[in-house]
Amino acid sequence: MELNGCVAAIAGGAGGLGAAVARRVAAAGGSVTVLDRSEEGAALAGEIGGSYLPLDVTDASACAAALERVAEGGRLDLMVNCAGVAPGAKTVGRDGAHDPDLFARTIAINLTGTFNCASAAAAIMARQDERGPDKERGVIVNTASVAAYEGQVGQVAYAASKGGVAAMTLPMARDLASLGIRVVAVAPGLFLTPMLQGLPQEVQDSLGGQVPYPSRLGRPEEFAMLVEQIATNPMLNGEVIRLDGAIRMAPR
Repeated sequence: MELNGCVAAIAGGAGGLGAAVARRVAAAGGSVTVLDRSEEGAALAGEIGGSYLPLDVTDASACAAALERVAEGGRLDLMVNCAGVAPGAKTVGRDGAHDPDLFARTIAINLTGTFNCASAAAAIMARQDERGPDKERGVIVNTASVAAYEGQVGQVAYAASKGGVAAMTLPMARDLASLGIRVVAVAPGLFLTPMLQGLPQEVQDSLGGQVPYPSRLGRPEEFAMLVEQIATNPMLNGEVIRLDGAIRMAPR
């Protein structure tokens, strides 16, 4: 797939990793729609010459409707799922057992929301014309996390949700292979997203120092670089790619 001329939808595209992807795809000549609950997505869309649609990814019918709007011009080539939350709560904390509603909400946004957008996008891609020598119809990129493998203390809900994203990558890719649709997940490590930007600089430096090399926090632009490579390299399929500077997370 060439980014120049592609039609892309970025869920969770208003900030952080998603915004970096939106900017990179637009800079390469793609048509970008930012899907997000935050109206900051509208400002970003204006900045990059794209479009904005408000979306709650936990609403499957809303996801399908939004992506149909994205594809009104006839195609949806690239679906990137970056919407997510990262709550902190132990299985048993000071107030007792983990809040089941918080756990369910995390799964609903991070895992089910990713599935909602991916499956709706795949249904659109499946009916469009093939392109290129490999007869490709589209690419779906989901966002997992290193927490899928090394969830830390207080990350039981987050790790479970991202573990689900990682686990569904291969079967989804296999399901869609005959349709010419690729599915890849990225598992980022410690990245300078809005959540980490809110921490004191000394804490940011301490976290970055845990990364073997380069010994710093990842930049959202580096995540976007990998998404571009996934989109344009047809042999990347069914894989969860760690983007983490070789970090392996300690228990806490």
